[in-house]
Amino acid sequence: MIDEQAVLYGVVLAGGTGTRLWPLSRAGHPKFLHPLTGTTASLLQATVDRLDTLTSPDRTFVVTGVAHAAAVSRQLSSVPEENVLVEPSPRDSCAAIALAAAVIARRDPEAVMGSFASDHLIADTVEFASVIRRAMVGARQGLLMTLGITPTRPETGYGYLQCGGASEDGALLRVEEFKEKPSYDVAESYVKSGNYLWNAGMFVWRVDAFLAELSRQQPQLAAGVSRIAQAWDTPGREEVLGEVWPTLPRISVDYAVMEGAATAGRVGTIPGDFGWNDVGDFHTLGEVLTADPSGNVVVGQGGEPERPTVLLREAENLVVLPSSGRLVAALGVRDLVIVDTPDAVLVCPRERAQEVKHLVDELKELGHHGYI
Repeated sequence: MIDEQAVLYGVVLAGGTGTRLWPLSRAGHPKFLHPLTGTTASLLQATVDRLDTLTSPDRTFVVTGVAHAAAVSRQLSSVPEENVLVEPSPRDSCAAIALAAAVIARRDPEAVMGSFASDHLIADTVEFASVIRRAMVGARQGLLMTLGITPTRPETGYGYLQCGGASEDGALLRVEEFKEKPSYDVAESYVKSGNYLWNAGMFVWRVDAFLAELSRQQPQLAAGVSRIAQAWDTPGREEVLGEVWPTLPRISVDYAVMEGAATAGRVGTIPGDFGWNDVGDFHTLGEVLTADPSGNVVVGQGGEPERPTVLLREAENLVVLPSSGRLVAALGVRDLVIVDTPDAVLVCPRERAQEVKHLVDELKELGHHGYI
């Protein structure tokens, strides 16, 4: 049951193409629309579902691109169509988040909003909701809150939050500085110190506090988004959006707002330990989904019992995604990613899964955009 006094406006960012999950994730059907959760739910649907004790469908917003708006609305039938905010072109996370904040502020000027990526997996949704509620306390005090994840290893693929002292009630920590993705040695020193958390890119704040900080640090972006929001519920929306949106700076919210806000002492965090995972590549997917006794993970295995889609013999630690309808068979191999789609097949060692995006870059250079 949702406490009306503690209600959150949930904002889900559904952008990006997930090039490290090619050839499954494509520009026209990116990773957040795929069921990579170990269930039939897509990553996007799972993101919205885990907000169900914190907000309601009418207070849930999704920011997505023109190409994906129809698919997003189809997958999220409970979310009002007017709550799917369509950006004409990608301008990175700051413009997307600012648009949602400005639209929500017109409805409820002191609303507390949470911003969440659509492509994260979270194992413990009850603890996740508990951390969000604690973050909302700091947000109501005017702080820009970020969710920090307790590190489990020296990870070089994530940014870090350098934390200072606890607040008077001890519930939240001050964020002193945002740190970029470090080298392994630096990441190891961060984890050992105990003063650093992973930056999960999830935020909670009062919309007026965020928009004020945006105005302080990014006046052009703030002014542009304000103009768009004022026209949002008028017949002039498309004209203003078409005129202003392309002029907005293309910048992430971390660079644009959060780093400067942390320096000014305006950022807090709640350490979280709820089984968070950024599904960045196929190796990671293989680590977080349930494996068979040989360590093999088959994602979204369909087919009838009499017509299997995967046949593995003497194979270990494979990640297999059969999505062409053909049978994928593997014999005597280990530690591989095998992805079968109707027009492209990927085979690579699991340890090189991060490099898949280079294949996409090469396809772009060769002009083979039909595969992207």
